[in-house]
Amino acid sequence: MDAIKVDKEIDARGSFCPGPLLELIRGIKSVEVGQTVAVLSSDPGSDRDIPAWIEKANHEFLGRFPGDGYTRFVVRKTH
Repeated sequence: MDAIKVDKEIDARGSFCPGPLLELIRGIKSVEVGQTVAVLSSDPGSDRDIPAWIEKANHEFLGRFPGDGYTRFVVRKTH
């Protein structure tokens, strides 16, 4: 995670599905192509939903990084 520069970080911890995904979609729309967005989510459904949406939307999934009670998902906007 240290090698990835995050341009926008969204703290969606405590939000339940589909909240973290909707926050990520809003965040992706607010950055330029090539920039990265990280969303922090404590919702277990995000482990499935966020990577699936990133693939469907044709953005670049940079990784899933576990934290203390949450996961940080990082994506690069590609279009």
